[in-house]
Amino acid sequence: MTARERTQQWERETLSPHACRAEASRGRARPVEPCPMRTAFQRDVDRVVHCKAFRRLMHKTQVFLSPEGDHYRTRMTHTLEVSRIARTIARGLRLNEDLTEAAALGHDLGHTPFGHAGERVLSEIMPGGFEHNMQSLRVVERLENDGAGLNLTWEVRNAICCHTGEEAAATLEGRLLRLADQIAYINHDIDDAIRARILTPMDIPLDLSQTLGFTHGARIDTLVGDIIQESWESGEIRQSEPCRKAMQDLRAFLFEAVYYNPVAKGEERKAQDMLRRLFEAYRADPDRLPGEFQDIRWTEGEDRAVCDYIAGMTDKYAVEQFTELAIPKAWTVK
Repeated sequence: MTARERTQQWERETLSPHACRAEASRGRARPVEPCPMRTAFQRDVDRVVHCKAFRRLMHKTQVFLSPEGDHYRTRMTHTLEVSRIARTIARGLRLNEDLTEAAALGHDLGHTPFGHAGERVLSEIMPGGFEHNMQSLRVVERLENDGAGLNLTWEVRNAICCHTGEEAAATLEGRLLRLADQIAYINHDIDDAIRARILTPMDIPLDLSQTLGFTHGARIDTLVGDIIQESWESGEIRQSEPCRKAMQDLRAFLFEAVYYNPVAKGEERKAQDMLRRLFEAYRADPDRLPGEFQDIRWTEGEDRAVCDYIAGMTDKYAVEQFTELAIPKAWTVK
């Protein structure tokens, strides 16, 4: 037996009847020879981690734009925290950790520079709107690997697409990703807001702390443990009503106290204005687009090509491109 076959045998013997086994995957859009060492889902983890879009996440905003300090979350650290929470839930429910990890690591590959502020701008400008989950799917299907995409399994692509929005993922591993994402960002955004002195621990409503816990770790333990307890052998991913309500109330509190706070969002309007002007500039002169986006321009339209280019930018690169396009250079005599 190969290493992959031994892992697949272990999955058959150990995982929950509700788990998605790698050997039962619906496969890839373009069939490939099986790897002797890795299952299909383990292979997808590696494909995501080694792609360019994943590396760019380290330079994309999570909540705080250009914070002063080394310990604020970026889109990369958010992704890693989601992955760890999701894998803990999957392990507790005897679901497929490799499928869970691949989807978690890929779920935000299509996120814009400057966080949700950038997403809102592209949604306003782009005909038909813009959603980061659908852009993440587009990254792995179309944009990576010189236009060939990553050729991930159907289950991973489905989980990435459905981690937000109305449609639920087809697998339990994909469905738990939605909650793992929320658990991660609610808790790390509180942590970052306290570091930024926008919040103090005492600002969090007492009833929510009494339900979920008074610390970062306690809240995550409560929410993760609750999902495992409520979902065990049920065939669904569930939360108890007290935890579900407390988590939603805590999210609503964060919108009021942090996400709309002028300290956290004071520079958002500038960032949004910059992205609008970048879009207009490339739309007016699409020949400026890099070569890999010219094919998209001719086959899917200029708006699509410009949107793909801007969505893939890091915060720093977007500023550099705006400076190149809009800020006059000093004139010198040579």
